[in-house]
Amino acid sequence: MLLFFLTYIILISTVGVVSIGLARDKALFHYFAATMISLLSLGTLIYLLWNFLGFKHEVHLLTLPWTLPWATFSVGMDPLSIFFAIPLLILAVACSIYGAQYFKDHPSGILHWLNYALLIAGMMMVLFARNAILFIIAWEIMSFASFLLVITDADKASARRAGWIYFITAHIGTAFLLITFFLLAAPVNSFEFSAFATADYSTTQQNLIFIFGLLAFGMKAGFVPFHIWLPLAHPAAPSHVSGLMSGIMIKIGIYGIFQLMFFVAPYHIWWGVLLIIIGAISGIAGVMFANGQHDIKRLLAYHSVENIGIILLGMGLGVLGMACNQPVVAVLGFAGALLHVVNHSIFKALLFLGAGAVISQTGTGNLNELGGLIKKMPWTAGLFLLGSMAISGLPFFNGFISEMFIYAAAITGTVNGDGALLPMMTALVVFSLTIIGALAVACFSKAFGMVFLGLARDKTLRTIQPTPSFMLTGMLFLALFILFIGLCSLAVVPFIAKPIEQLVGNGAIPVLMPLMELTENLTVYLAVTAAFMLILIAVRFLLLKRHEILNAETWGCGYSKPDHSMQYTASSFSEPVTDTFSTILNVQKSEPFSQELFPHEKWKFSSRVNDWILNNLFLPIAKIIDKLLMLLRWVQCGKAGIYVLYIIAVLVGLIIWMFAIWKS
Repeated sequence: MLLFFLTYIILISTVGVVSIGLARDKALFHYFAATMISLLSLGTLIYLLWNFLGFKHEVHLLTLPWTLPWATFSVGMDPLSIFFAIPLLILAVACSIYGAQYFKDHPSGILHWLNYALLIAGMMMVLFARNAILFIIAWEIMSFASFLLVITDADKASARRAGWIYFITAHIGTAFLLITFFLLAAPVNSFEFSAFATADYSTTQQNLIFIFGLLAFGMKAGFVPFHIWLPLAHPAAPSHVSGLMSGIMIKIGIYGIFQLMFFVAPYHIWWGVLLIIIGAISGIAGVMFANGQHDIKRLLAYHSVENIGIILLGMGLGVLGMACNQPVVAVLGFAGALLHVVNHSIFKALLFLGAGAVISQTGTGNLNELGGLIKKMPWTAGLFLLGSMAISGLPFFNGFISEMFIYAAAITGTVNGDGALLPMMTALVVFSLTIIGALAVACFSKAFGMVFLGLARDKTLRTIQPTPSFMLTGMLFLALFILFIGLCSLAVVPFIAKPIEQLVGNGAIPVLMPLMELTENLTVYLAVTAAFMLILIAVRFLLLKRHEILNAETWGCGYSKPDHSMQYTASSFSEPVTDTFSTILNVQKSEPFSQELFPHEKWKFSSRVNDWILNNLFLPIAKIIDKLLMLLRWVQCGKAGIYVLYIIAVLVGLIIWMFAIWKS
């Protein structure tokens, strides 16, 4: 099974390289690369799903020595890594199919599909690496390939700025990752994951490893306050890349946290408390910031922060349940977190692809310029609505199932928890999920309404055509998974049972019964309700079929000719929410006012929400660091002889250091 995945990594990397030679024929260039990557990913996905249920233990099929210090080409797999490979392959299929048509007219360089293939290959290698040095190399391939994809439109200043902020953030995370691995390796004198898993770390070592690991992987996962690159990078990247990055790349950070906790188990209570607090802050702050956005892709990027927060809430409950000897809470919490990893990957990718379809057809993603697209792009509108309901956690869709698991874990902890800590934390989880759900519904009501309903707010929009078939195919592929998980959650439990057993231990099997009962009841209730609603729709259709249906303009409340300027804007629609949280959001408003009864100038209300965490925290720190580094400009004297002297000094220092190690 592992050999199959290594072959997949090699083949898609080869496709990326071969595509460069086809760049002269743009149609062949895009369709060949996208088709081959999607077919290879689909075949691997089918093979994985077919064999995953029979997978029982971790295997190391290949371990080769390297000339790099402390490194071996050691690759293996466990239920957790295979589970995370599922959404990766699903998105690789959908985003590649979509990208073939979405990107074919883009004036991109010839390296686009190579970078795209390397991003997928890097993420896959991160999941299967079993040596810390190999893990870091794969991590850097993933980070650098995604950076090059973010700056696809390098001629735009906004893309360059987004790319460099992402690049710097990613490598700060890599620095913390190096510290984490050195802390793991020092007591065992090995960088092999198998040595980490069997090591006997002290409590202090466990806590230090957890803190630095959380910082390292948190930079990639994008929870608050390390989210600053998400709302910049995702809007800058092409939409099929945004779907891949937001859908699965940030989840690689979640995978890292899971794997790290497995190395330093048993879990500590304060780990769960910290994860729940970070999850609550990220979830609520992310959805608040999203409500104030007027660019559709920036809005979706902040919802990634929100959903990472939801995943952390489930993780925190799982850790707290284990630490407090509440196995049911642990199983339900981990189940919710793991399933939400898959769910968010699917519906967020669908939403980004839908946003990309809108932008490609209209030339803008500004909500204040859009409107009425449901008439010209009905399929895109329906699929975007489906993704919106899924991300809002509404019944019949996959987001509802994973959030229900987390709710069930929290309620179980509140009822059965001993002492005050567990009930307090579970109450915080319920409160956070409630606020997040309500604000998500408000935000996507705005997003869908502004884009697809009413009239176009900007009459200068380009002529709108239906969404091309390849783009719709990629979106429909994701929609099928949303409906399947939402309506057949019982069939999903066997896939999350194995990684839960890895996280909880062999004692998880008996505790999985409440999970099975919950999903069985949900599946029955949702299926019956869905069938009843379909019957009502069919009856209504048959009754209306006998009558003539008249179409007329929407009643304009006395206005004989409603105009596009009479509609809500994105700013006015979200004003009740942004006003409620104005202190947190730092809302800036523009409200022209005139005393005249019939003012001559056009009145226009607008508001803007700036990310004060970036502007007031990270940018001032960056400026201070920049000033300090300017003091070292004297090192760059411009004389070649001095630079050679620097090299000699470093070499002499390394020789002395190696000699001291050899003597000891």
